[in-house]
Amino acid sequence: MTALTHHTTQTTHETHKSPEAHETPKSPETHKTHNSPEDASGAPRSPRSARSRGSQADGMAVASFVLGLVGTLVLNIVLGPCALVLGGLALSRGTTRRGRALLGLALGAADLLLLVALTTADSTLSWHIG
Repeated sequence: MTALTHHTTQTTHETHKSPEAHETPKSPETHKTHNSPEDASGAPRSPRSARSRGSQADGMAVASFVLGLVGTLVLNIVLGPCALVLGGLALSRGTTRRGRALLGLALGAADLLLLVALTTADSTLSWHIG
């Protein structure tokens, strides 16, 4: 009986000596860093994606302005609506170039108004000076 008690006492002491034996191994999934933000689906989101979205919106604002400006001279039936769409998208995505997006919207609308005015004057979609 003493041998059984001695064996039980020895295993109890061994268990208390190694606390790591009681810990469950942690999987890599439980060791997520708190520095990496996640989106709603739980997938990691890089800070670069937020910057690229902002720069895309800025690019849309500039493209809207340029297309609206060029559209006052040529292809206003195509470039006017493109300027309107890109300006609206840039504003909805929170561009830092809000003024350019608004100018793109105004120039896109002016392109279409110019098209309507010249079409009623010439009765054709193409126009010429002179």
